[in-house]
Order: sequence, then structure tokens, then C-alpha cells
Amino acid sequence: MTYTFLQQYWWFIISLLGALLVFLMFVQGANSLVYSLGYTEDGQRKIIESTGRKWEITFTTLVTFGGAFFASFPLFYSTSFGGAYWLWMIILFSFVLQAVSYEFQHRKGNLLGTPTYRWFLVLNGIIGPLLLGAAVATFFNGSNFFVEKASLTNISAPVISRWANASAGLDALLDPWNLVLGFAVMFLARVLGILYIINNVDDEDIRSRGSVRLIGCAVPFLVLFLGFFIRTLLKDGYAVDPSTGVVYMEEMKYLHNYINMWPLTMLTIIGVVLLLYAIVRTILSHTYIKGIWPAGISVVLVVLSMLLVAGWGDTAYYPSNASLQCSLTITNSCSSEFTLRTMFYVSLLVPFVFGYIAYVWRVMDRKD
Repeated sequence: MTYTFLQQYWWFIISLLGALLVFLMFVQGANSLVYSLGYTEDGQRKIIESTGRKWEITFTTLVTFGGAFFASFPLFYSTSFGGAYWLWMIILFSFVLQAVSYEFQHRKGNLLGTPTYRWFLVLNGIIGPLLLGAAVATFFNGSNFFVEKASLTNISAPVISRWANASAGLDALLDPWNLVLGFAVMFLARVLGILYIINNVDDEDIRSRGSVRLIGCAVPFLVLFLGFFIRTLLKDGYAVDPSTGVVYMEEMKYLHNYINMWPLTMLTIIGVVLLLYAIVRTILSHTYIKGIWPAGISVVLVVLSMLLVAGWGDTAYYPSNASLQCSLTITNSCSSEFTLRTMFYVSLLVPFVFGYIAYVWRVMDRKD
């Protein structure tokens, strides 16, 4: 195993975790529609009980995603999580609201009342996917930061990276294309949430309303995502000279990546077909309730391909708009070879973890 292989391998692992996280945000999507899908108290209770069995898997994946980034690409962790801390703190706070809501909304004598805690779930269902999508969009549109490795020798302020302004990451929301992907992820989470509830909650009223709401969420998702995706393919991208490490702008870089790495293009096409199949068949057939599975596979394939295109193929995966040469690549931001090699052997346990998650999923669904 060469150092280059380990760098590529760990970007694949990060991308896979990110793709799984987007799929698991069906919890947030379903919660954001709890009042729309469940008109009655009984309906709302069924939806919350269903998502309540899965929310910890989503939260654990989010934490694992951040932890894996810290271990394999620590410079990204210090730059983004340390510099854009307000953006990430709001995301994490929304997930804390989710945890608090599940813990206290059904307790007798809770301080704020059940409706308030349910609105916490709605807020998490909107804010979490929206801001996560906007954060991922910066992988293609860039962020405002500086990286100064020489600062490590400054005893008074040994900070290797800093944000170029005082917004602490909130400036990402000023880029309309970041918001486009953010809203696309939010509507995607709702699509997945509806498909999950249709599959997991045996209630004809909820399922019939879900089919109607599915149209209202799928259309804006497709419009927003296709707009962002096509614009990304046609825009200038952040290329890296492999021999010198110099970052430069290349016309239609991401389109070139898809062409050069054609298996990722095939995965994207397969993913799009699966998602359309899941949505259309669920809408047209009142008896089809398994749309969450082809849709889930679709999301993992498409998001995995997008993240790989953002980092592989001599591409800067976290571009700097403040200073182009400060952009992060999988080469200049990764851990040492020893660290990546050690973690490689640990990562061989990942399939067993997935198997355990699948087992727990089935056990939870069998609970009355």
C-alpha cells in the first residue's frame, strides 16, 4: 500500500460516510413533515415513534463522519470545523434539539409542553439538511479561509488556518448556489422521509397523504438538484498540478472528472434511475411501499460519486476563495502515512459495523 493509495482510500471512506449520512437524513425529512403527514395526535405519535427508532443511527453517522475527517484529513477539520464554527455549531445545535425532543416530549410534566418539543424536531428537519447541503456545496464553490503552516512556529498564536472574515462560516449562506444545494438536500430528506414513513408506518391515511406530499417535495428537489449539478459540470473547477501541487482553475473540471472516471458516471446514472423509479412507482401504486430502498441506494450512489469527483482526479476538494493556493487537497491535508496505514486496518471492521446496524434496524422495527 503506497501513501497515495491510502490517501485515495480514505477519501473514499469519507465520501461513503457522507453518502450514508445523506440517506439517513430521512429521519430529519420525516420529522419536518410530522404535522403535514400526521393530522391527528395518533398520526403524529406514529411518525415520531417510527423516526425515534432510527435517529441515533443518523446522529452516530454524523459524529463518525466528523471523527473520520479529523483522523484522516486533520487540516480540513481544523480549517472548516475550527474556522467555520458558527455554521457547524448551528448544525450540531439543531441535532441537540432533536435529542432533547425525543427525550422529553413524552415525559409527564415536561417544562415546555409536547408541541414545543415536536417543533424542535421540525426545526432540526429543516435546518440540519439545509445547512449540511450548503456546507457540502462549498466543496465545489469554495470557502473564504487562509492556511499558514508557518504560523505553527508562532508561540503566541500557533493557529495553522483562519477564516478570512468574521462570519465564521456563515458567509457560505451568501452564495446562492450553496443555498440551492442546501434546499435540494432539504427536499431530498423530505422525499426519503416520506418514503420511509410509507414503508414503516402501517396507516392508510398517512400513506395516502404521503403519496401526495411526495409530489410536492420531489419536484422542487429535482429542479434544484439538476440546476446545481448542471451548473457544477459547466463551471470552472479547482484543479491541482500533481507534480507541483499548484492549484489552478480549469474549465469544466468536474465534467472532465466524470468523463475520466467513467465508473462514477455510471453510478450516478444508475442512482438517478433508481430514485425516479422509487418516486414514480410510489406515486402511481397505492400498494407499493418499498420505495425507500431503491431511493436509499440511489442517494448513496449519487452522493458518493459527487464527493469522489470533488476530491479525486487531482482536484482541490476544499477550495479557498481567499487564496487559491491555500485550497485543500487530499495530498496536502491528510494525516501521516503511519496514521492512514494504521486506520486502514481498523477500517476493515466497517462491514461488521454495517451488519450490526442492519441487525439493530430489523430488531427496532420488530418492536411493538
